[in-house]
Amino acid sequence: MEVHAITRNVRMSPQKMREVVRQIQGMPAERAMAVLAVVPRKSARLVAKTLKSAIANAENNKNLKTGTLRVKEAVAGRAGILRRFTPKARGSPGPVLKRNCHIKIVLSDH
Repeated sequence: MEVHAITRNVRMSPQKMREVVRQIQGMPAERAMAVLAVVPRKSARLVAKTLKSAIANAENNKNLKTGTLRVKEAVAGRAGILRRFTPKARGSPGPVLKRNCHIKIVLSDH
């Protein structure tokens, strides 16, 4: 049985998020939480929060044991982009793209 959790519109680029998300793919859920606890990045804290939510969904909604759960899929996808401008030479605007992402974690019990 599969359960999932999604965190939407996280204020971090998907490229930075994917570096952490790829580390936990295929791991047991408890081990993935331990790995994320020692990774010194903001993205690790956000992924850990989403993983914790997925584990809670499995326990409360599907009555699954935490010890049997594995991270089947962990994805950081693109979300909307905030477009800002910074002054450049001779008063012309230069674009600043503030990228966002969605984090999706799917847990499976086998």
